[in-house]
Amino acid sequence: MRTGGATRPGFALGCGVALVLVTGALCVGCGDPGSAGRASAGRSASPTPAATTTSPEDLCTRVVAHWSREVLDSQTYGDYQTMGLSNGQYDILREVVDAARVEKKKHGARAADELIGREARAGCRDWYRTGGPSNGPWS
Repeated sequence: MRTGGATRPGFALGCGVALVLVTGALCVGCGDPGSAGRASAGRSASPTPAATTTSPEDLCTRVVAHWSREVLDSQTYGDYQTMGLSNGQYDILREVVDAARVEKKKHGARAADELIGREARAGCRDWYRTGGPSNGPWS
């Protein structure tokens, strides 16, 4: 047996077999790339539903309303990054929660919940009307 840069007998052969097995495994299910989505003879292809997207304003509203409801009864707001909010969204959340706390004391939990939905929507609409997070993702 040689030392240094020498290889063991059969090592190269074993590596070659492993490479063939891995390559073969990667190609399992490979077929004619143009065949995907083609209908069989005599059948028509089903239409694929269009992808839907959520506007940045709607996403902001959902996230701010969710976290506003979560922190309504707590004494602190938590960390905006842990919540996945930008700084601008966090500013909206603090305003919404402050108003919801007052509303809850005056008119109850249901009124506060309704206020959260309205105020989160209004805050996000205004924020995106003026450009939204134009100073980076955390603005």
